[in-house]
Amino acid sequence: MDLTTLQALSTVLVMIAFAGVCWWAFSPSRKKKFNDAANLPFADDDADAATKASNANKQPLHPNSDEERQD
Repeated sequence: MDLTTLQALSTVLVMIAFAGVCWWAFSPSRKKKFNDAANLPFADDDADAATKASNANKQPLHPNSDEERQD
């Protein structure tokens, strides 16, 4: 087995792997799961707003200035 044959085999294997990944990613059975995952950043907008409102009254963990520090 010479270098040219090895290169040809590796090219064919990479092409098969690429086709398999494309088939997996664009499979109709996975469309709903991927759409749900794509919308995850938008699902927590209401929860984030409520968390920010409840955290507005709390003390910061790290003081921002020297006046806020109590050494």
